[in-house]
Amino acid sequence: MAQQATPVRAARLGRALGTEPTAVSGVVLLLPGGEETSARRPSPMLAAASVRALGRRLSRVGRDEGLVVHVVHYRFRGWNGTEAHLARDATWAADEVVRRYGDVPVCLAGVGMGGRAAVHAGGHTAVNSVLAMAPWLPEEDVAAPPEPVKQLAGRQVLIVHGTNDARTDPELSFRLAARAKKANRDICRFEVHSDGHALHAFRDEVHALAEDFVMGTLFGRAFARPVEDALAAPPPLGLRMPLASGFGRSLRH
Repeated sequence: MAQQATPVRAARLGRALGTEPTAVSGVVLLLPGGEETSARRPSPMLAAASVRALGRRLSRVGRDEGLVVHVVHYRFRGWNGTEAHLARDATWAADEVVRRYGDVPVCLAGVGMGGRAAVHAGGHTAVNSVLAMAPWLPEEDVAAPPEPVKQLAGRQVLIVHGTNDARTDPELSFRLAARAKKANRDICRFEVHSDGHALHAFRDEVHALAEDFVMGTLFGRAFARPVEDALAAPPPLGLRMPLASGFGRSLRH
């Protein structure tokens, strides 16, 4: 009996969250978290759970501007060393946006390992902004090359990290931002004091910050004053900006 060939896995875009606008003028690609090493296929429902609430919010507030939001479904759960599967899938997703929607600006928005994927894939020509929430980054190793940052030139970048994150070291995201800031002034980083990896304690504030950043980068809306200040401030001030309790309550939706 002939042995069946193993099917080749393919990344895919989930169905657009919310009501898809008639004319698309901007896209957010949501990159869920993952694992450092795993060849297993992610569960679409579980993987998307960490980003779905943010995606629905962005879809709602951006619909009139022509915003469409998709969750990227990876081929594998793991980053898997030099294979960097999650980053490759993020790059594929940006290519797919161009194929479907044409020349529209893209924001890569990732959490955990998805934040790392957003940073790596940020050099794609369609990407104009990167949002990394509690990004997982490898420990610095003199024997390994540092995380790349040159691809972020010309992009607007926002990193958000809880100071009590026990899963992904917030100091590593600060160091990455500091290196990137040397070549790109349009980078800022907010610290969510006393919050953990999932950023649950200040979820409303984090989502309001993400909304402000996405609507500003994709559609030219004025940033909230704290974001403006963080982008303009020299390091380390603009890279250790505290996210104030109640941020976003006065933003118009």
